[in-house]
Amino acid sequence: MRIVRQVFMEPARRWARGRIPWIRLPLLLWFAWVLFQHLINPDYQSILDPLNLGIHEFGHLVFSIGGEFLGFLGGTLMQLIAPAYGIYNFFRQEDYFSITLCFGWLSTNLFDIAVYVADARAQALQLVTPFGGHPIHDWHYILGRLNWLEYDQTLAMMLRGLAVVSMIIGLWSGGWVLWQMVRQKSA
Repeated sequence: MRIVRQVFMEPARRWARGRIPWIRLPLLLWFAWVLFQHLINPDYQSILDPLNLGIHEFGHLVFSIGGEFLGFLGGTLMQLIAPAYGIYNFFRQEDYFSITLCFGWLSTNLFDIAVYVADARAQALQLVTPFGGHPIHDWHYILGRLNWLEYDQTLAMMLRGLAVVSMIIGLWSGGWVLWQMVRQKSA
């Protein structure tokens, strides 16, 4: 906790001085709504899904230089790398509220990946490919190569759990940053 206080909380308190919380609050409320929707409907798709899909497809292209297996895994890797890079980049820029939003974005990606993993055996999802031809189910291929197809539901459940944790981190820390803005404005 001491590291969190030194690395995030103290700098975020200083950053919050003079900032307007009310223009940021709708974003945090929207992410809370997204979490609620994902919890009541595992197939829910947020407005971030087209962006996440584009990043996923770009990841296949980028990681295909590492061979077939990495090419298939690359879509998912890029979905995790993009928000992680956002967290890193906003930390460098000392934009503490944007860091919290990136945890929400990461959560939406984890929820999307969980849906894809859960479909590995059934292969019922309608797949897309920007390159034409018949798309291959990434997670059927990946788990099949690892002889883990029978664990698709377990892995999906774990990913959903990580998605919930990521969103809670984003919501809690975002709420805390907003509270710091309010506190310092009234002080």
